[in-house]
Amino acid sequence: MNVPQHVAIILDGNGRWAQSIGMPRNFGHIRGAKNLETICKDAWDLGIKYLTVYLFSTENWKRSQEEVSALMQLFRRYTKTSLRMARENNMRVRVIGDPSAFSPALQANLRELEESSKNNTGLQFQIALNYGSRDEITRAVRALSADCRAGRLDSEKITEETIASYLDTAEIPDPDLLIRTSGEMRLSNYLLWQMAYTEFYFTDVPWPEFHKEELVKAIEMYNRRNRRYGGLEKEEG
Repeated sequence: MNVPQHVAIILDGNGRWAQSIGMPRNFGHIRGAKNLETICKDAWDLGIKYLTVYLFSTENWKRSQEEVSALMQLFRRYTKTSLRMARENNMRVRVIGDPSAFSPALQANLRELEESSKNNTGLQFQIALNYGSRDEITRAVRALSADCRAGRLDSEKITEETIASYLDTAEIPDPDLLIRTSGEMRLSNYLLWQMAYTEFYFTDVPWPEFHKEELVKAIEMYNRRNRRYGGLEKEEG
């Protein structure tokens, strides 16, 4: 089985899954975070090198104050869990998005997580926090424009590679496969630039119930696709 190098996941359905079993939405988020620990290990065991997950979007601030506060507490706990996971599994963790909106304590935890794992060579794990692709591109354009004004960059020499180098995912290969759980069939402002040639897999399974078997199903689907670029098949592997 040909395993995609980079898999991106929209972890959808935590709250709805919890409500469907008579539990509060926050219970779903806790179970979803626990499931992510397992999927990270499964992904590496299957041969996936990069895993990027959508944890909190720029639009998620519109949720109820109670739910947002609970998510912030969960993220603080999850960074500690990720520190242990990174150490035990040689996993490198990077944050994409704009963490400046978070509390100073959470920002410090995220910096520690990135710094402590930067030399790890196992699974390359990206977590999207306060992330929106339009916001990412807007921030990249601002930085690029500033460099042009300062004379550090010639505007006539800007290429696609130049723009990509200003994105949060600089130096990370584009996703080969996107998985979205819980039945929704849209990108929700996620990695719009990076997923120009990504294969999409949508499943009705909510994230807390998305286990290794479901990940294998997604990869099997990926293997049935003809990867084409400009009408030419791409050689996989």
